[in-house]
Amino acid sequence: MQTTAMKVVRSFYTYKNRFLLKPNPISLSRHFHLTTSPFLSKESGLAVHSSANDPIPIDSTKKAPLVWSVFDPISDGTVAQSGASRSAGNGESELRLSSFDEEVDGLAGENLIKREKTQMGLPSNRNEIEDLKKEKRYVGVKKGSSVNGAVGSGDRAVYRTKGKSKTSWVCEICGFTSGQWWGSCRSCNEVGTMKQFFEAKIGSGNKVSGIEASENAVRSWMPQKPGELRPLRLTDVNRGMNMLNWRIPLSGLFGSEVERVLGGGLVPGSLVLVGGDPGVGKSTLLLQIAAIIADSEDLGGSAPVVYVSGEESVEQIGNRADRMEIGTEELYLYSSTDIEDILGKIQHLSPRALIIDSIQTVYLKGVAGSAGGLSQVKECTSALLRFAKTTNIPILLIGHVNKSGDIAGPRVLEHIVDVVLYMEVVTCHANYQGEKYSSHRLLRPVKNRFGSTDELGVFEMSQLGLAVVSNPSEIFLTEQHSDSDFLAGLAVAVIMDGSRSFLIEIQALCVSGSSVSRHINGIQSSRADMIISVLIKQAGLMLQENAIFLNVVSGVMLTETAGDVAIAAAICSSFLEFPIPNNIAFIGEIGLGGELRAVPRMEKRVHTVAKLGYKMCVIPKSAEKSLANLGFQGMKIVGCKNLKEVINTVFKA
Repeated sequence: MQTTAMKVVRSFYTYKNRFLLKPNPISLSRHFHLTTSPFLSKESGLAVHSSANDPIPIDSTKKAPLVWSVFDPISDGTVAQSGASRSAGNGESELRLSSFDEEVDGLAGENLIKREKTQMGLPSNRNEIEDLKKEKRYVGVKKGSSVNGAVGSGDRAVYRTKGKSKTSWVCEICGFTSGQWWGSCRSCNEVGTMKQFFEAKIGSGNKVSGIEASENAVRSWMPQKPGELRPLRLTDVNRGMNMLNWRIPLSGLFGSEVERVLGGGLVPGSLVLVGGDPGVGKSTLLLQIAAIIADSEDLGGSAPVVYVSGEESVEQIGNRADRMEIGTEELYLYSSTDIEDILGKIQHLSPRALIIDSIQTVYLKGVAGSAGGLSQVKECTSALLRFAKTTNIPILLIGHVNKSGDIAGPRVLEHIVDVVLYMEVVTCHANYQGEKYSSHRLLRPVKNRFGSTDELGVFEMSQLGLAVVSNPSEIFLTEQHSDSDFLAGLAVAVIMDGSRSFLIEIQALCVSGSSVSRHINGIQSSRADMIISVLIKQAGLMLQENAIFLNVVSGVMLTETAGDVAIAAAICSSFLEFPIPNNIAFIGEIGLGGELRAVPRMEKRVHTVAKLGYKMCVIPKSAEKSLANLGFQGMKIVGCKNLKEVINTVFKA
């Protein structure tokens, strides 16, 4: 590379600290000197100038090249270089090494700074540094080969972006969000419910939020509405809607039971979340619902329904559908976990409904965290919500539950969706092996923006899937043998779960001289102790010397007070060894004074008893007048004030 004399001097002063152990002017002049053609003699090939302080005359009239002898640190020797001659103007000019000391030192400092920046990977341009500051980026040095902490040639810069995620604390009960941790929620005052939540920044680089993903999928195939969106009058909104045909109907017995829970059918554009324990039948339930919607003839014929699973392959879903004898032509199966891919693939189908199994397995590419994390669950649900509201396509989601029985993920998930349904096995206590078993399933709404949360669906799991229980009031009753001696201690109670009433059997056994004082299954121990104490004090029964065993048939857990009278009647029947006729039911709560108190929904309870063909129903005296005028055919209603009247009425000679 051709260089001028000035560049050689600059290069020497820049790298002099690398090869001079004892820098002095004499060694400089002997090793590095300027040689021009006017000073070259014929006898010698090279003229040597011995002093760096003496001026070196330069002939400006001759354009001879300048020859330099430069020390090369790479080859560890001197290298001769030549360059173009420089014109000094009129007359001669002097060139001194000492005259360049101040200038060259400054240039050497700049070269050192540039060299170090280059080795670290930093930009030497100040504008580039300002750009990095605007981007909120900082640089860290990853060590390569260094000596005594100095930056070596193997070091490289690592660029990182500040503020990639936002940390917040979310209450898992009410969804209250705070920027810092508190011992208790400042909204609902619950202690220990604030959970850490990492939320990715929206709109930075390739990051995509849930709303952005759904809008990108919708924008390509949804017709644009003319004009800008603006508030509408309530009367204008309802004027163009037919409320009778607005919901998507679900046909058949199974569909009618699901409609009861939803409040009258599936609402277009709604987001429904179904939760439950593993293996309870969530996937089976939604697969049956998908088949009913796809085959619905009430909406002008069949229409596509897409069932997307992130847990099963298409072949596995097809095998399950074949076992359940589902052969719907318009039911489409797809296996994917990418939300953007799912919303893009259903574009050409324009389905009537979309089912995602499950929300904990899908993800958005632009959101931090793995599938099932707090950020992913929240953003994926937001994307599906936006998609449902924009396209008017109902979406049904399956949600996993954690060890406490709540839906996994942030509590705000239940606040985002329109309907939350819980599917559970019929509540039962453990058998002698510690297992819970029941083929019956209950589907109850926890949240419903389009209907009541008091409804309850009752199903039975069979080989062909979930089947509707024709008479759910009798699922807990066993076959009875009238007027048998061994039925002493058996009484029937009427309980409510949601809007459904059920009849359950309560058994009691009184044994004198037993080493076990009491053993209770299916009844709260404190409640049973209170009823036994009232029988001893208020009814005069000598139960102190007897061991009492209580059990609820079919493993049901009795949690409401409407079964108090039936518990007392069963204990009296066993103690007196007097069987209770199998056509008598008991309804009522017992107070500490032995009095009978009315319970909610007395009319519906009594109506269920009459429908099942019972001959007599024992109720509190305070509720007798309101029910006497209803005229239950073939059933006698008996009102009692206290336990003594109940004993005299039922156990009379």
